Parts: sequence; C-alpha cells; structure tokens
Amino acid sequence: MQSGDGTEILLDVSRLVWRAWEGLFPTGIDRTCLAYVRHFRERARAVVQRGGLTRVLTRRDSVRLFDLLLAQGGEVRSRLLATLPGALMGSPGKRNAANRIYLNVGHTGLDRPGHAAWLERTGVKPIYFVHDLIPLTHPEYCRPGEPEKHLRRMTSLLHHGAGVIGNSRDTLHELAVFAGLQRTLRLPPSLMAPLGVAAPAMPEKGPVPLLPGRPYFVMVGTIEARKNHLLILNIWAQMARRLGAACPQLVIIGQRGWECEQTVDMLERSEAIRGHVIELSRCDDAALIAYMRGARALLFPSFAEGYGLPLVEALACGTPAIASDLPVFRELAGEIPDYLSPIDGLGWARLIEDYALENSPSRASQLGRLSGWEPPRWEAHFAKVDHWLEFLITPG
Repeated sequence: MQSGDGTEILLDVSRLVWRAWEGLFPTGIDRTCLAYVRHFRERARAVVQRGGLTRVLTRRDSVRLFDLLLAQGGEVRSRLLATLPGALMGSPGKRNAANRIYLNVGHTGLDRPGHAAWLERTGVKPIYFVHDLIPLTHPEYCRPGEPEKHLRRMTSLLHHGAGVIGNSRDTLHELAVFAGLQRTLRLPPSLMAPLGVAAPAMPEKGPVPLLPGRPYFVMVGTIEARKNHLLILNIWAQMARRLGAACPQLVIIGQRGWECEQTVDMLERSEAIRGHVIELSRCDDAALIAYMRGARALLFPSFAEGYGLPLVEALACGTPAIASDLPVFRELAGEIPDYLSPIDGLGWARLIEDYALENSPSRASQLGRLSGWEPPRWEAHFAKVDHWLEFLITPG
C-alpha cells in the first residue's frame, strides 16, 4: 500500500525481530519502534536485515510480521520461524526504489557496510530516528565496543540520511555538535518530535499486581551504571538500618543490563535491603501503570539520558518524579519534578524520606505544579512526522 502520491514506506523492524527472538522485554527504543509499527502498519512494508543481507517483505508478509511483533506474548520463536524464512526468500529489493522512504527507528545496521551498499543499490530515501548519542558523550557507561559502533552509526546516518527525526531538542543539539566536529559531515533536514505516551487509563486486560502495603517508590529502566541504581540502593540500605519496618519500599522495574556488577551485588547480597526492595525484570503495561500510580514518586537519578520516557509516563499517571537535573528532563517536564544532581546522595535521601510521609510538603507542592500538565501524545508525534515526510518528498 502506498501514500496518495505513490510514495511507499519501508519500515525497518530488524531490531524488534531479534529482540523478540531473544525474548527480551521492550526498552524505550523498542517501545518507540512498536509505536511506528502500529502507525504505519496499514501502509508500510517491513524491512529485515539478516547478516549482510537486507530484504523488503511483501505487503502480506509485512502485515503478518507487524502483527506478530505487536502481539508479542508466548511462542514468539515458533511464530517467527513460521513467518520469516519464507518471507526472507523473496526479492532482495534490487529494483530502483527512488519513490520509497526507508524508515530506520532503531539504530539497527547503520554501522555495517552492507547497509550503505543496499541504500546505493536501491535508491531509497533513508530517514533515521536518533534516540541518543550517549555512547559518544558518555562512553564510560557503555559496553566495550559500543562507542566505536555508535560512531559508525552516527557517521553513516549523517552521510546517507535524507532526514533525521530526533526525540528532543537536546538529542538534535548533540547530533549537530557531533556533525560539526566531523568537519566533512552536515546535519540533514531534521524534525524534533517528542515521544508520546498512551492515555493514562488503566488497561482493562491483564492481572493487577498486588502493590506494596507500605509507601513505595519506583525506578523504571534497564539496570545499568548510567541509571545510577547503586546510589538509590545505598540510600535504601541506610534507611532500612535506621527505620527498620518503617522503611518505605523500592520497586525496581527493568532487566539487568551491563556495567552494573556492584548494583547486582547489592540486590543479591545486601541483607539490609532484603524485604525493602522488589526487583521486577518483566512488567507488562497494566502492571507498570498500577505501580506508577501507587508510588510516592518515580526516582530517576540517571547520569545521562536521550529522552526519559519513564519520566513522562509517571507524570502522565499523576505521579510525582524526583529526577537528575538534566537538560532533556527540563525540556520534557519543565519545573514540575524536583531536580537533584545525580551525585547528591544526601539530597536524594532527604527528599525520599520527605516524599514517603503521608503529608509530605514537597510531594504536595509537586502535585500542585503537575495539575493541568498535558503529556506529549503519539497522535501529535505522528501528525508532525507524517506532515514532515510529505514535505521532504514533495518536489521543489
């Protein structure tokens, strides 16, 4: 299916395919990719990179794959095995595709030589989504080899891209700075489109979790050094030793990632926090909303972020946030959250104990600032994206 002017959307779902195959819980990037699948399902063809090859699926196979990725659930591997092999045997897309837009929302494959060769062979117009430049700006928080890989991704993006979508002004600013440092590269036409959140109504399906009986706080995101879980766990250990059964609880929602050995040691070996910290490696949307709504606050002490979707999701649920003082957080939420330096342990401890109080003055003040705030919505995001894509492909 094509748009009214004959332009066809080719949506790269390679990241979603391999993460579904591995049974990994969706990250913020994955949730963005899934939102693009939902939006373009009726008018796009799926692109899958496998090894050094890139395949454009037929419309029929694309819809089957889109629906499989959106449904997720159990038996993912067997369903992928039933869908992909035959679909990938189709045309490699050698015909000229100058009237087709290629959308890559997941950073996938940009660092591989085969990607540039495919672009040149097909003539597609590549549009890329940039989530962050953290491996370049903060390499100390990343897996070994990731900074070099991201350097190749961003260089390829700037070299080949017909357009770039950024999740925030801060991300596009970092990309522009990177482009300027390369001297020979320029920033393509760009669009800033904040990520959306769904309406905050509690989903009707799915079991509602049994929430902690005591006041509790939530942290949401992959457990990695950049997210600064270790600071919060040390605060909890001190509170637990001092307050005992009166200590509030902490619910950590996210899978274990990388560069987080000390955090894992705390979670597995600290007797002080046992009974006070709940770790959930998997949490569906219904449970996430329930935990968010019941929390005294979201804790978001990251050292660096490209966006910060949990911050927006918490505020959309009416839940206050205590967050690191990052430019992108202020861009998203203004003066609503309480901001602290990510290394201000005493400040975090004081605010957490304040927010745990039934009549917390700091929490009441933030709820007042939150009143009337409207979060960004996916509908507005895609209204901007659709209009911008039409502008890019309109001759003259």
